[in-house]
Amino acid sequence: MKQILILTAFLCGGLLPVSAFDLTLRQRQAIAGESNGHQMVFRPEIWNPKETAVIVCDMWDAHHCLNATERGKELVPRMNAVLQAARDAGAMIIHAPSSCLDFYKEHPARKRALAAAKASNMPQGITDWLYWLDAREESAGYPVDASDGGEDDDLAAHKAWAKELKTMGRNPRSPWIRQAAGLEIDPERDAITDHGEENWNLLEQGGIKNVILVGVHLNMCVLGRPFGLRQMVKNGKNVVLMRDMTDTMYNPKMPPNVSHFHGTDLVVQHVETYICPSITSDQLLGGEPFHFAKDPRQHLVILIAEKEYRTLETLPVFAESTLQKDFRLTVVTADPKTPNHFISGQAIASADVLFVSVRRRALSWQQLGLVQNHVAAGKPIIGIRTASHAFSLRGKPAPAGHAIWEDFDSDVWGGHYTGHHGNKIKSFARIIVASNTHPILRGVDAKEFGTGGSLYQVQPLRKTTDVLVMGRAGSIKPHEPVAWTNHTAAGGRAFYTSLGHMDDFKTPQFTTMLTNAVYWVANKQR
Repeated sequence: MKQILILTAFLCGGLLPVSAFDLTLRQRQAIAGESNGHQMVFRPEIWNPKETAVIVCDMWDAHHCLNATERGKELVPRMNAVLQAARDAGAMIIHAPSSCLDFYKEHPARKRALAAAKASNMPQGITDWLYWLDAREESAGYPVDASDGGEDDDLAAHKAWAKELKTMGRNPRSPWIRQAAGLEIDPERDAITDHGEENWNLLEQGGIKNVILVGVHLNMCVLGRPFGLRQMVKNGKNVVLMRDMTDTMYNPKMPPNVSHFHGTDLVVQHVETYICPSITSDQLLGGEPFHFAKDPRQHLVILIAEKEYRTLETLPVFAESTLQKDFRLTVVTADPKTPNHFISGQAIASADVLFVSVRRRALSWQQLGLVQNHVAAGKPIIGIRTASHAFSLRGKPAPAGHAIWEDFDSDVWGGHYTGHHGNKIKSFARIIVASNTHPILRGVDAKEFGTGGSLYQVQPLRKTTDVLVMGRAGSIKPHEPVAWTNHTAAGGRAFYTSLGHMDDFKTPQFTTMLTNAVYWVANKQR
């Protein structure tokens, strides 16, 4: 973690101050030649905290949905740490607990919002709910159906919660009276408002150019409120969603019939595609992004640090389309300014499954140690294409403070990469194991198929490997293994394939095999 980002390190009991927010914004752009495809794009930006506001949307003390209430409570400690770090760096904090302003009518933070000078550039319609940003978003529509209100409670638990709210003197349909008590409001610096004009006055008076939105619920209030994402984007602010500090109202019984947490992921992807970029809380706090404890999916961390095969364009799209139902995905990429450093690399520590698409990087001792710890713990790992030489520098020493793992290929994949055949020689692959005898080959067409890129030379393999697919480069012999399994010294399942060229992701045999392989290493049924 770069020093500029370490906001949670303690010095004499306090937070280390920062002079800038060094952020990596994630957005999605259309894939050329595809009508519906969008790929992740990462963009580094440095924000001046004094030109930044964090708006806290509708983090009420109670909700008519019990599960929503519980998830809100779970968000509070991490969100409060975000607010404290941002505030201490000089950012403005605006608390927006809609319909609860009476509770705060004498609070200095509420009076501060009322006293803000009227802006001379008040946007038209700033007091309105904004249902769509533009025709493009409206045409796409929401990825989840919340027409039932989005409540995902068990019926009996919901009835019991409504009864409890009544005994508390609350309206079971709108039980909120204030913001969650665990979110601290600084009477000297913060503001409280749910009004579009007041919010805009505060932003303009404070010279705010950048806005971070946190809170709930993403597919409703966070997007649509007068202070929400759409209004902020429409009116020219540099806006991001903090995607791990939000939740949705979505009932898995409604289309597309995925888990609540998968549904939230889909709405985040909608925001990144049609509204604005997103960031995560670790970019202000260090450590790892937040995730809900009840999310049952295994954590799949995808490491991408190679340019030759452009897997940053192909691999996340593949993973979201085939794996997100059963895996919580974290894409960790190399810092474009510091290629031997992974942005948010601490996520490796909590990976249940590690997916490697890296080429010749010498990581810091700490980050390479996280990969080594994953392997030493016997956790599953999968690699494609350049993962055979992920942490090798062709015999060159690592830069100061960095480390290499020359035997990674042999230790993890059981491989022996020495080079590849010429790029102009067409390569082919064929299954050599009956497709019904190994789970990785289930549903894979047994016919020989063309592959993208050159054929890797990887022999001899370790005896611990089990070759599933062989490849050939024209009529050249010997043929070479292109996909195999291995078990690491610690007993972890490993799968490697030398395929992974951009064209391979357009080949059903490859994508089916790769999907199966992730489930196999994770020891999980599809």
